Amino acid sequence: MDYKEAGVDIDTEAEFIKRLVSEIKFERKDLKKAPINLGFTGLIEFGDFYIAMNTDGVGTKIIVANQMEKWDTIGIDCVAMNVNDTVTVGAEPIAFVDYLAIDSYNLKMAEELGKGLNKGAEEANITILGGETATIPEITKGADLSGTSIGIVRKENLITGEKVKKGDLIFGIPSTGIHSNGLTLARRIFPDLNERVHGEKIGYELLKPTRIYVREIISLLGDCTPHGMAHITGGGLLNILRVKKMKYIIDEPLKPQWLFEEIQERGKIAQEEMYRTFNMGMGFVIIAPEDCEGEIKKNIPDSKVVGSVDSGTGVEVPELRIEFQ
Repeated sequence: MDYKEAGVDIDTEAEFIKRLVSEIKFERKDLKKAPINLGFTGLIEFGDFYIAMNTDGVGTKIIVANQMEKWDTIGIDCVAMNVNDTVTVGAEPIAFVDYLAIDSYNLKMAEELGKGLNKGAEEANITILGGETATIPEITKGADLSGTSIGIVRKENLITGEKVKKGDLIFGIPSTGIHSNGLTLARRIFPDLNERVHGEKIGYELLKPTRIYVREIISLLGDCTPHGMAHITGGGLLNILRVKKMKYIIDEPLKPQWLFEEIQERGKIAQEEMYRTFNMGMGFVIIAPEDCEGEIKKNIPDSKVVGSVDSGTGVEVPELRIEFQ
């Protein structure tokens, strides 16, 4: 099985987005510069700062929450998927708004979603300014949750990825599990979410919230300046290429959690497909010069050097014979 067979075609999705974005051409004429769009976040100039904006949702992970009738972590995912992108350019997330679409009123869901959003805000050190709830039973079945984050970074502190160079080290930071990507495929592999695997209901394992890296990264930026950073979400290792077109050699990958091994074994999924669909145990990547290693490990103790940057283009995992262009 692969992601396409499960219903998500990454290549066609990329073409869909390309056509959508190609029609969005209007820009304000009274801005000093046109908005800047980097690999993970959009930036606009505002005095001595850039304002960073992101929007994202939790995808079909909310279907798992609905089926397990457990919604108290999904709000953390919603915050995480946005602020982890925002911080990749060195911007500190400061505020957030959410959008919730529902088909009916479930008061337990409302309370638990609120708890998760609050927990995510606390972990990311942001304020949730408000949001919107829409009751649209003709469109939404169950619920859909998304949000938008805003961050700020001084112009001189912006991390664009342009400084990434041959010889830089690649540091991987562990994920907490599947995070919020690849759930369409995972749900095909595990049709019974109440099945117990390693003593745990698989639905609860899939609901483990996305790790929020913001506080660790912001703390690190006080000690050293990475050349580039990547949030490993949908597309897996391909996300690293959004930083800068270079050759990224992952010769000591982090060990994936048992969940990924179970998904691969049950679905007979190829290694390459796994690493272009899931985070495979590595949720965030820092690309930095060798002299930053001490500061990175001090601020993020569970980080590990997983590889290095070389000339060329692509992402390679030699021991698994995987290469992406």
